[in-house]
Amino acid sequence: MTMRNQRIVAIAALAVLASGAGPAFAHTGIGHTSGFFAGVSHPFGGLDHLLAMLSVGIWSALANKNETGRMWVAPAAFVVAMLLGATLGYLNVALPMVETAIALSVILLGLMIVARLELPLAVGVLVVAVFAISHGHAHGAEATGSILAYMAGFAIATATLHVAGIGLGLALTNVRYASITAGTAIAAAGTYLLAA
Repeated sequence: MTMRNQRIVAIAALAVLASGAGPAFAHTGIGHTSGFFAGVSHPFGGLDHLLAMLSVGIWSALANKNETGRMWVAPAAFVVAMLLGATLGYLNVALPMVETAIALSVILLGLMIVARLELPLAVGVLVVAVFAISHGHAHGAEATGSILAYMAGFAIATATLHVAGIGLGLALTNVRYASITAGTAIAAAGTYLLAA
């Protein structure tokens, strides 16, 4: 079976799994929180955020491996859009289906890794920005007290996870089937989060 056919089979299998999933409550939440260290720890405390943020870096490295400057654009856009989403969440501006969007972002990022999907830069930025708004909204909705310190903390943690993801993505480029395996595992975890 060719690598292209393996990607098609992996994507089809994940689509079947996702079609049977129920409503999501992917963001476990930790109640109301504030401060820099709470912000730093938040992205590491939930599988949904951790996988999405690593995946943005992995996908960006795989899709832009020959253009080093481009591989940093989508992660930077994610951080900016996440801060916008956090502001909306903190201000109690409702967004529809935030939990579902978070789980779907993990699934779709996993599939983007499986396919090593190369998108025009503006489209890639838009896709990750849409994902980031939901993740940021979940962060901001839990914030109390020192919101600026809290936002700075999770922005730094997110950027750190993106850098780690880029490193992983660059390592995956040289290992046969590694991106298919990693992307499938991430998308399967997202499907689990969607069904949970």
